Amino acid sequence: MFDIGFSELVVIGVVGLVVIGPERLPRVARTVGALIGRAQRYFNQVKDDVNRELRVDEMRKMQEQVMAEARAIDTSVADEVRRVDDSLHRVSRDIEHSVALDAAVQTPVTATQPPNALPPNA
Repeated sequence: MFDIGFSELVVIGVVGLVVIGPERLPRVARTVGALIGRAQRYFNQVKDDVNRELRVDEMRKMQEQVMAEARAIDTSVADEVRRVDDSLHRVSRDIEHSVALDAAVQTPVTATQPPNALPPNA
């Protein structure tokens, strides 16, 4: 957190000893240590909360991206299915039309007698 060297700690200790006195210095040092510990825990907790929120935000963005890509794929698949279905219907109609034409061409034309005509043996 702070970049404090050993020599600086010694200076702070000597000044604290002179200003506070040898009787109260241990209690003040414990209190300062506890306050610094609380501050460090608080900063770490805030940092963890911020990191967690950033991860959640990234996950939401990723989820939105995946959902958008899934919708795009769904749309393209549906378009392709419609295109193939239309092609199959056209082919089916063409085949039915061809079969009908072939049947009409292959049916032999026979002479039919008019209904009022007499049979040849009569």
